[in-house]
Amino acid sequence: MVQKTAEEFVGTEPERLCYNALIQLGRVPEVDFSFQTSLLGGRMDRGGLVVDFLLYDPPDLAISVLGVYFHYKMGGGTRARDLMTREVMAGEGTTLIFIDENDLMDNARYYVEEALQFRDHSALATGGGP
Repeated sequence: MVQKTAEEFVGTEPERLCYNALIQLGRVPEVDFSFQTSLLGGRMDRGGLVVDFLLYDPPDLAISVLGVYFHYKMGGGTRARDLMTREVMAGEGTTLIFIDENDLMDNARYYVEEALQFRDHSALATGGGP
């Protein structure tokens, strides 16, 4: 598959930074990872999931980008939903790593490298705030 340019990429700025960092780290879209992957019926089925990045190398790893407003400030159980998504994926044998939008804006390559080593620095994982 041909790599998407910045103009063709459909996603948020932090998602684009993560996507580009994966490419910089030698990962090939649709070969080593997919973007906006639907699982268990995706957004169409109740209980379905969509993860931002599903990786095939390393296997059994997914990355979800957490925007400050939607995932931390909006309320309505978003944090609980994110944690439940992590648990469901763990039950399917996949580790879900969260990367906070602020971290991607600060140093995308570092945080993506950490995620590829199954290390989660997100405020959600560490119990802090964004």
